[in-house]
Amino acid sequence: MKLTLRVWRQRNADAEGGMSTYEVDGISPDMSFLEMLDVLNEQLILAGEEPVAFDHDCREGICGACSLVINGDAHGPERTTTCQLHMRSFQDGDTIDIEPWRAAAFPVIKDLVVDRSAFDRIIQAGGYVTAPTGAAPEAHATPVPKADADFAFEHAECIGCGACVAACPNGAAMLFTSAKVNHLNVLPQGAPERETRVLDMVARMDEEGFGGCTLAGECATACPKGIPLMSITSMNKEWLRATRRAAKR
Repeated sequence: MKLTLRVWRQRNADAEGGMSTYEVDGISPDMSFLEMLDVLNEQLILAGEEPVAFDHDCREGICGACSLVINGDAHGPERTTTCQLHMRSFQDGDTIDIEPWRAAAFPVIKDLVVDRSAFDRIIQAGGYVTAPTGAAPEAHATPVPKADADFAFEHAECIGCGACVAACPNGAAMLFTSAKVNHLNVLPQGAPERETRVLDMVARMDEEGFGGCTLAGECATACPKGIPLMSITSMNKEWLRATRRAAKR
């Protein structure tokens, strides 16, 4: 396959960025999208040019590091992570636009790399269990209803890639935050901090400068792990409940 790539290049966080055009040839349809970028970077290095910076780690679709907007879609035309997107999703001769996540809370560091530490700070605000639970109990010691277990596992699948933010017209982080709140709040170990968790994490999300949610639904459409849009509704209920209880104290 021969492709034309239009790639966002930005030297650093303070520099002006812009699209640069490159031609790559000999691309196998079985290559992943990141492998194709590796080919481009080898070509640039051999030509004495600066390679394109992009995030990657496990390349198995589980770490959430890869983060590209491809032809206007977060992670590209398939509902998967960028590292699991294969070049057979494109046609020989295609022109492909490759950009970083676009959100005020995700500033560009260099080229296609953005700073997603805002997600880390939301987690630090309450996405954990601190209540003493003693030593690790036997697996069946604390019964969890299947419906609750399924709900928790569904939300625990979130890998924090940020596609939901990149796809949202408002740059909201509600799907990410709701996934982290819901998967802990429904479990017995998360119950003692159920109210403070949702209040603190939502407050931190707002402080980080993410946009407001208008339930456009693009976040759930782009999520490679299928976190449902109803996750946001569940978190809103938790937040309202916690706010009302806090007001009565």
